[in-house]
Amino acid sequence: MRYIPHTPDDVRQMLAVIGAGDVEELFREIPAALRLGRPLDLPEARSEAELLAELNCLARRNATGETHRMFLGGGAYRHFIPAVVDHLISRSEFYTAYTPYQPEISQGTLQAIFEFQTLICQLTGMDVANASMYDGASACAEAVLMASRATRRGRVLLAASLHPDYRATVATYCRYLDLELIEVPCDDTGRTDLAALEGQLDERCAGLVLGYPNFFGVIEDLAATARLTAAHGARLIAAVQEPLALGLLKSPGELGADIVVGEGQSFGLPLAFGGPYLGFFAARRQDLRNLPGRLVGETLDSRGQRGFVLTLATREQHIRREKATSNICSNQGLCALAATIYLALLGRRGLRELAEHNLAKAAYARGKIAALPGFRLPFSGPVFNEFVVEAPHSAVEVLRHVQSRDILGGIPLARWYPHMPNRFLVCVTEQNRREDIDALCAALSGGAP
Repeated sequence: MRYIPHTPDDVRQMLAVIGAGDVEELFREIPAALRLGRPLDLPEARSEAELLAELNCLARRNATGETHRMFLGGGAYRHFIPAVVDHLISRSEFYTAYTPYQPEISQGTLQAIFEFQTLICQLTGMDVANASMYDGASACAEAVLMASRATRRGRVLLAASLHPDYRATVATYCRYLDLELIEVPCDDTGRTDLAALEGQLDERCAGLVLGYPNFFGVIEDLAATARLTAAHGARLIAAVQEPLALGLLKSPGELGADIVVGEGQSFGLPLAFGGPYLGFFAARRQDLRNLPGRLVGETLDSRGQRGFVLTLATREQHIRREKATSNICSNQGLCALAATIYLALLGRRGLRELAEHNLAKAAYARGKIAALPGFRLPFSGPVFNEFVVEAPHSAVEVLRHVQSRDILGGIPLARWYPHMPNRFLVCVTEQNRREDIDALCAALSGGAP
């Protein structure tokens, strides 16, 4: 069967109906500089066996946690995933499921999402969580829009230490909206500068967004920032890029955050070249009807039996149409299920023990690197499993040397922070053994691992 649904005659008829001369005219809004202007340069067709051999050859060129010692983080983390997670999400009733519109035949999926929402509320210390988002960055952008709706204000403060991808996504969402985005600098501790923040806060501010931990791995003082934002009637949005930290830290809700969003990839999802990942979104009860997406709720049927339904669905494809709080579409249900299984397997105690392993190994690495000649830790604020290192010369050159020894040593920060040419971000998880950390330090100092 050829998967070409339209004949040339079909195409001519459709173009005639819409008044277009040819198919190319449909793409005229795309700037010419961004269009290829020629057919794709594809090789000749190959057999299935030849194609698989070629793909395997290409795959072997990738640097992964299996081929290299890895110390990369920055919003995507290498954690151990128990085999049972993949086993359960591979059951056909889960991986083929889409939106649970019909509760009569979707009780399993609905209950799994309900449990996910419950776990996110427990982790974040918030009253309500939705049925998940695309990823941490889109959840963060949706939180900014929600804060603006709830306060009816147009200024949003973004911490300079917030994940750069989150800041870029917020800017994209707000590009054609009447919202003003203002950056708040960080201080020598790596935390948001409270004095600068206080100078920016006023009655026009809808909210402040900051990481917990932030992009530098530093744990922000949420309690202090919550007091400042509350005094001006603004919402405090905590964006959690490494949710495993919540196994040890006080929850954002306990510290005064109004909205908590983040990336759930650490909970049972592989790195997978950037996705699919899992965004979570939690808030106070007062903002329940302003949440984007949808919520699954628990109820009783006509016979008094426990059941689950879509309680709130404020998306554009439901009855609210143009009054929808968001046009977010999919709930990333399979990824949410993986996170739910992972968290249920670990439990409260297991999550804390895993977080303690990450904290201890990162502390060991910090101490070893700080003792290297010419290297220092520029930020004095408390960290979890991620921290910034300043090298004696270009971070890019240092990391290139380290990679030549099969070690992915970190992420250079100059790409987003040009004034930090010698700094890079190092992440240490439970997957890094002591000998891995020692090898990293030996490579950084120029010795043999």
